[in-house]
Amino acid sequence: MFIETETTPNPAALKFLPGRTVMDTGSREFATPEAAEASPLAQAIFDTGEVVNVFFGADFVSVTAAPGADWSALKPQVIAILLDHFVSEAPLFAPATAGGIAVPPEDDMAVEERAEDAEVIAAINELLETRVRPAVAGDGGDIAYRGFRDGVVYLTLQGSCSGCPSSTATLKHGIEGLLKHYVPEVVEVRAA
Repeated sequence: MFIETETTPNPAALKFLPGRTVMDTGSREFATPEAAEASPLAQAIFDTGEVVNVFFGADFVSVTAAPGADWSALKPQVIAILLDHFVSEAPLFAPATAGGIAVPPEDDMAVEERAEDAEVIAAINELLETRVRPAVAGDGGDIAYRGFRDGVVYLTLQGSCSGCPSSTATLKHGIEGLLKHYVPEVVEVRAA
């Protein structure tokens, strides 16, 4: 097995491509070691002590190094962890425990939406799915829709895109421009 790596626009993050499916559907972000307890793989990566974020996409894993971490030392550790995981065919998530489930339900919406906005919301989500998510995944991240109200779309960048120096430009100039062009009801995009 060979694991490829790609740089991302976030200089603190690398994208690891194991050449196989990581997540069958959706994506999952782990922003703390406590959150990573739901996944043996994410937990092993956090256990290096040099990581602040792990993100699982459809066919990649993005890892964000802690400030001051040296990728030349960390990268081989992460590759070894990924190789061990995928070669052993270990489960991605820990089995559900009595206290909860391994994969939490979708986050609550940041905004209460109005029924009369349903058509606009459908258009926004279609553009996010077909135009934005593939581009953001190419950079090792994902985008989560959080709501629409009074012309404002609320989104959350995840993975290597979270905390990226260009994340504000991505939201304001890239995504906002696209949504305003195709959906005239959109007047602004905000991070949620």
